[in-house]
Amino acid sequence: MKDPFPFYHIGHFVNRPDRPSEFEVTRFEEMEELDIEDPHKHTFYEILWVDEGLSTQVIDGQEYEITPQTLFFISPNQLHHFVEWQPLKGGSVFFTEDFFLLNNPNRERLFELTFLDNFFTQPFLQPNLQTYQEIKNTINLLYFERKRADFSPLIAQSLLQVLLAQIQRSIDKTLAQAPSKRYVLLYKSLKALIDEHYKSAWGANDYATQLNITQHHLNVVAKQVTGKTTSELIRARSILEAKRLLLFSDYSVSEIATELGYFDLSYFAKVFKAETGFSPLAFKQAMSEKYRNL
Repeated sequence: MKDPFPFYHIGHFVNRPDRPSEFEVTRFEEMEELDIEDPHKHTFYEILWVDEGLSTQVIDGQEYEITPQTLFFISPNQLHHFVEWQPLKGGSVFFTEDFFLLNNPNRERLFELTFLDNFFTQPFLQPNLQTYQEIKNTINLLYFERKRADFSPLIAQSLLQVLLAQIQRSIDKTLAQAPSKRYVLLYKSLKALIDEHYKSAWGANDYATQLNITQHHLNVVAKQVTGKTTSELIRARSILEAKRLLLFSDYSVSEIATELGYFDLSYFAKVFKAETGFSPLAFKQAMSEKYRNL
């Protein structure tokens, strides 16, 4: 089944669709009208900051009202929809995984950032005024570095590391008990595997085997990081894809169920209702009018 959603690289968001980029910083007040379809997926990470104004963002069907002094995070492959906005001041930092790993290709450094690539965390941060200003100072350094005629990717990547560390520190302070770094790394590895195999018949034990740990230990990791068991994460990922396809494609419920490895339609409907509270058709009817017309 062909993915019905358009994928965009960073160049599309700076009006250079024919020139892929690894890193950009742009301010809303400088942006021109973009030739972007909604909903869409990114091939990159985006950190959006808002100094003034209001915005509504949708990630995988979940609406978020973005108010001043807020940071909003978008990761690759999430279904994103920029719904509405009132005059905004702020902007976006765009970067690819390759840019983040420049000169140090250890992917675990990216996995350690709990606010990226994590469906089970809130994709935004509202720090206190002092912390927001500290973060903005780093963003400003990134912005002016990108504008330099002698722009240095190495300097920008170093500043990006500082920015992400500042955000992670602020997020950790909001948690009663932050999960251990080792557990976060294991969870991110699990998530990457689930994203790759969610259409297959893999169960919790298959993922544990791939990660060379016991199923019990994997469940402990999953529960501590997300509050869900491994089996619940597997099921949630397939239902997430089902919701995307029900809302934004013309595939039938039967076609979607088969694509996701559910060959018993009644069982698929039962699992879907347990996750969402709706039957597949009721979900499509209840949500389609809202999102198709945005």
